[in-house]
Amino acid sequence: MSSIYGMAVDRRKFLLGSASLASVTMLTQGARGASAPAKEFTLVAASAQAPLVGSPHSDTNVWCYGGRVPGPEIRARRGERIRVRVENRLPEETTVHWHGVRVPNAMDGVPHLTQKPIASSEAFVYEFDCPDAGTFWYHPHQRSFEQVGRGLYGALIVEEPETVAVDRDVTWVLGDWRLLKDASISDDFGNMMDVSHNGRVGNTVTVNGRVQETFYARSGERLRLRLINAANARIFGLEFEGHKPQVIALDGQPVEPHEPANHRVVLGPAMRADLLLDMKGGRGQRFRVLDTFYRSLEYRLLDLVYTDEPPLRDLANAKPIQLSNNPLAEPDLKNSERHEMTLGGGMMGGMMSAMMNGKQADMRTLMHNGLVWAINGIAATGHIHEPLLTLQRNRSYVIEISNGTAWHHPMHLHGHSFRVITRNGEATRYREWQDTVLLNPRERAEIAFVADNPGDWMFHCHILEHQAGGMMGVIRVA
Repeated sequence: MSSIYGMAVDRRKFLLGSASLASVTMLTQGARGASAPAKEFTLVAASAQAPLVGSPHSDTNVWCYGGRVPGPEIRARRGERIRVRVENRLPEETTVHWHGVRVPNAMDGVPHLTQKPIASSEAFVYEFDCPDAGTFWYHPHQRSFEQVGRGLYGALIVEEPETVAVDRDVTWVLGDWRLLKDASISDDFGNMMDVSHNGRVGNTVTVNGRVQETFYARSGERLRLRLINAANARIFGLEFEGHKPQVIALDGQPVEPHEPANHRVVLGPAMRADLLLDMKGGRGQRFRVLDTFYRSLEYRLLDLVYTDEPPLRDLANAKPIQLSNNPLAEPDLKNSERHEMTLGGGMMGGMMSAMMNGKQADMRTLMHNGLVWAINGIAATGHIHEPLLTLQRNRSYVIEISNGTAWHHPMHLHGHSFRVITRNGEATRYREWQDTVLLNPRERAEIAFVADNPGDWMFHCHILEHQAGGMMGVIRVA
């Protein structure tokens, strides 16, 4: 059973889609290693028809890579170099951002800030090394509130140098759509109601582009389940009935294995989690995976269903898996420089004015320009701005982010990963490395990192309507 805006409906009437992963066009594949030739891929961004709802509904017109939603899963190993040719067959400009990957600034895919947008009928080649193993993803940064909302995203998986002892490595790309009764995508992108509240939360949730009524597994299997939240705004809070998943990585970076707080895996937009899922159920059993993040809007995502095969092994005394660390520079907290970022605006936020294009503007003027959010009192337009901060390369920094609004904000820093070291003044238990930190309303968090990647980097809310409405800026590393 799923729900649309609190109304219980049959899952087949709940507009949920189906579209399989596309295969990646691999042009050449060299040997592994930093000196080896790059692995080459092609991504074609274009409109396509996808059976998001399935019979008896018509296919849905989407924008996607490789003719499918999500786009082709790109895989490499840590330390390998990849080269991706992106061909734009959309009716407008686009870019591709490699979310969470510590790429050189020129490869970051931010229009006008790091590259000229890819015009319609033109192409651009991205080339970079993959310094970290983990679960990452790719999506446009040009008008992302609409381009992502129409289906432009895909998984980028970077494998560890060593083999991880699991039976299956599974990726679930979680998508969220706003569909009309005829299964077409609603065109109300960027409307002020969404921008000023909690973003474009849809009425249709997909796993790898389809309604996954069931996910089959064998008793005794050990799974690595990679979760990617590719939604514009929906926050997922997944509960696995009858199971105790262990979180082994967040945003691509290893973390001490642990059960999620309150037995619920919470992922804001753009966030990822790798779970170790031991299938300890019996043959033929069925268990629900529920999304319970929004009160009164809970629904069943899918069922975990056990096959009738005999158990693969006894997992009663199986130990968690600790992934090997990536080569991240540890911040020097004692000698770090400290800064503050304050998030303001939105409905019930009380923001009366903010700086816009270098001038103070009242709320009426801001709203006339589609702006209702600010960072440190600045409502950003476009992607090019005077930096919020200028950081010295290779120095350690602690930034306290204060959410002074009534809404959630997943704040993403490009080009770096950071440790989340405190929340509301209390030290975090796992000091997790992330690239996107989810802040609850009125919450404060401290992040710490070494500014070791030079360039102008976006810092923004990954609720894409909030970004479009002013909650973004630039952090310069020089």
